[in-house]
Amino acid sequence: MLTPPLASGPEGRDALRPLLDAVLDALGEGARRRGGPLPAGGPEAVSARMRAALGDVLPDEGDPEALRNLVQAVAAGSADPTNPLCTAHLHCPPLAVAAAADLAVSVLNPSLDSWDQAPAASELEAQVTRALANEVYLEPPRGAGNCATSPHRPDTLVTTGGTESNQLALLLARETEGPGVRLVCGENAHHSLPRAAWLLGMPEPIILPTPNGTLDPTALDTIPHGPLLVAATAGTTDAGLIDPLPEIAAWCAQRDARLHVDAAYGGGLLFSPRHRSKLDGLTAADTVTLDLHKLGWQPVAAGLLAIRNGTDLTALHHRADYLNADDDTEAGLPDLLGRSLRTTRRPDVLKTAVTLKTLGRKGLGELVDQVCDLARRFAETVDAHPGFELHQPPTISTVLFRPTATTDDAVAAVRRQLLKDGRAVLGRARAANRLWLKVTLLNPHTRPADLAGLLHLVEGTTPR
Repeated sequence: MLTPPLASGPEGRDALRPLLDAVLDALGEGARRRGGPLPAGGPEAVSARMRAALGDVLPDEGDPEALRNLVQAVAAGSADPTNPLCTAHLHCPPLAVAAAADLAVSVLNPSLDSWDQAPAASELEAQVTRALANEVYLEPPRGAGNCATSPHRPDTLVTTGGTESNQLALLLARETEGPGVRLVCGENAHHSLPRAAWLLGMPEPIILPTPNGTLDPTALDTIPHGPLLVAATAGTTDAGLIDPLPEIAAWCAQRDARLHVDAAYGGGLLFSPRHRSKLDGLTAADTVTLDLHKLGWQPVAAGLLAIRNGTDLTALHHRADYLNADDDTEAGLPDLLGRSLRTTRRPDVLKTAVTLKTLGRKGLGELVDQVCDLARRFAETVDAHPGFELHQPPTISTVLFRPTATTDDAVAAVRRQLLKDGRAVLGRARAANRLWLKVTLLNPHTRPADLAGLLHLVEGTTPR
């Protein structure tokens, strides 16, 4: 038996070329078979097709066509975020240049748990994360010098997404403020925040009502004194709303409470001169969650946690002699273990670095502006349509709407029918005590005519 070729090394390029052609062809054929934003038939039909394509998972003899056949089957059975009618979630269509960079990472296979496994990637991550920290924190943190090597300077960790970033933020708060620190957040906060408090053994969170969708700063006055971590949201999952960050930051400063801002969705507004002001107050946060596989057009995963004072990261220091022995560190080899709770860690920063460098601030800002403008125009269309009701104008790129004179059960049924038919992928959200259809617009190639077609589909599916 011939030894299979490796992805890198002398033979890698010649081995990959026909395989990449096979993958691209299979992706195209899978999309053709799917024929829309989602495979038709619902879970049972998709499962049956996938079982048929897979067959014996571990056969006695290998199948040289497995790559083509399985990629085709997965593509045919996937939700397609590039389809303009795939709008349910914060599930972005990735940029081609970012996906190409991700391939390079898979081929080179560095691991960011020690410098000798990823010499260039570790330096790339250090430079990119420093630049992104400076993007969030335009001013030095309190008490910090201007020296670029100061341990107090802002920093950023690379994570798998908003959930890991939020968990790390709570861990840093617990280690900085003590085990008694208590999470305070609104009902609008992402579910990962109270869950992280539970995982970390922190006191029961204080969850404040958010009847208007955002955290009311005056509600914070009801909270008893003690060590607190207030978590605000910049881009709620349901409606894309932004808590009043300046007022919340002022309250935290007055009470000496730690502030975390979950900007997993809204953080992309930093790239837009037109929309950046919606994040005023962000620089006061001790930690900020960002997620560039949302409003940053990166393949999953591309999460970040920005930290205002780099000394907070001492809590993550960990020693493993085979990775960061003291004498190696003293000799100048970078210690990477304190950059994550993970050990083996993929350099996801490469695709982000390539994107930032290729598009620049102007190009990324234009993408942000496009999807925000598209959401505004769609909301205006909904508002003007007698057959639909708009919840409220969008803050970022999420629009909630529902057919007029229908029940919540009917709204839910419309969504499920469109999913089963594979014709449209709409989300659902509860606001103002009613169920709404949710459109999250992250595809800059979507046009108003596409969304007019979406309304026509919903109208035709709604029972009368």
